[in-house]
Amino acid sequence: MKVKKALVFAILMAVMAVAVVGAQTVTITYWQYFYESKVKLMDELIKMFEQQNPGIKVEQVTFPYESYNQKVAASIPAGEGPDVINLFYGWLPMYVKAGYLQELPPNEFNKAFFEKNYYNFVAESVEFNGKYYSAPTAVRTLALIWNKKLFKEAGLDPEKPPKTLDELAAYARKLSKYDGQGNLVQAGLAMQPTGQGHNWIREILFRQFVNTPYSKDYRKVTYADDKGIAAFRWYTDLIVKDKVGYPNFATDDVTAFRSGKAAMNIDGSFRIATLNAIKDLEWGAAELPSHNGIKSNYASYWTHAIVAGVSGKKLEASVKFLKFITSPEVQELWLQKVGELPANPSLAVKYKDNPVYAPFFNGLAYAHASQFVDEAGQRTILVDAVDKVWLKKVDPAIALREAAAAEQKLIDEFWKK
Repeated sequence: MKVKKALVFAILMAVMAVAVVGAQTVTITYWQYFYESKVKLMDELIKMFEQQNPGIKVEQVTFPYESYNQKVAASIPAGEGPDVINLFYGWLPMYVKAGYLQELPPNEFNKAFFEKNYYNFVAESVEFNGKYYSAPTAVRTLALIWNKKLFKEAGLDPEKPPKTLDELAAYARKLSKYDGQGNLVQAGLAMQPTGQGHNWIREILFRQFVNTPYSKDYRKVTYADDKGIAAFRWYTDLIVKDKVGYPNFATDDVTAFRSGKAAMNIDGSFRIATLNAIKDLEWGAAELPSHNGIKSNYASYWTHAIVAGVSGKKLEASVKFLKFITSPEVQELWLQKVGELPANPSLAVKYKDNPVYAPFFNGLAYAHASQFVDEAGQRTILVDAVDKVWLKKVDPAIALREAAAAEQKLIDEFWKK
């Protein structure tokens, strides 16, 4: 009898212990869009975090990129969203004005913190109306990538990519191939405004032609002056006059380069892991070509934020998770597994001699990250301007002025709300 009582007592104590542990466990949800290497790494990171924080569980939920913002808009206002969310930095103003995000705890994430741990362009673009709303793990920038085999076939030194825009245009013409009817069969330079082309125009070419695309507060569009038009015309001339490439050639710029149908491309550091995995692809990366001694680059990033309404133990757990996934250790893992660059500039030193990583890291030193009020809308306006030139034969000056007017209207409407 005593044995039975002891057994029952032991069972009751075990059940109570489990109940207490369960009551003490906090579960938070993390959302990001589906990108295989990021999702796999995040699964690994969550296991590491949970081991270090036994009272916290993290559930990762992913959605297709195409429907991500729609899911956010439908879920967060209804109280069915995540606790921690991953978003493109260019969406931050839209997310804040929509009430999706809360300010990060100022005692943990403030101006001094960002200036110490991040590149300047990050510190500037995670702030909105004097408050900080997000922190990234990694950043991306652009470089010129080239196919060394196609360089050899064209009689070019495979170890010497073009260093200036004039050289780039000359190389592109030499590397382009056509069939008997004059149709392009090998692009000397991929021209994909829906890829990184729109960023190349906005953040690099405009600035290299001595134009500043926006006012300091990003509320005025200023790229449609004579210098901006000259930059835009240089870009579109490669398509309509030199015919070294055109939008959607061989499906898109990434597909064309991967399949050996494009000799050069402007692409991001996030492409490193993909290109390294392609058998027999001999490729190189170099800093973007300069123009009249002017260098420029575009930096972007996906960043992590805490959703509005998260409080109490969930908020504490979310802050811990956010600090973990933005730590220097995780930033190093992100570079190795995803190919995106550490957001902390102090980590760049060890890669200064790496032939693949170094050009991307070097570009961060002079990169820009414009603030958007509607990144998708502003991107579409510039892409449409290119389409007007090459599909509808509109003069580049007219197309760019129309784009500037359309974008100005979009920006004005955002700030009137």
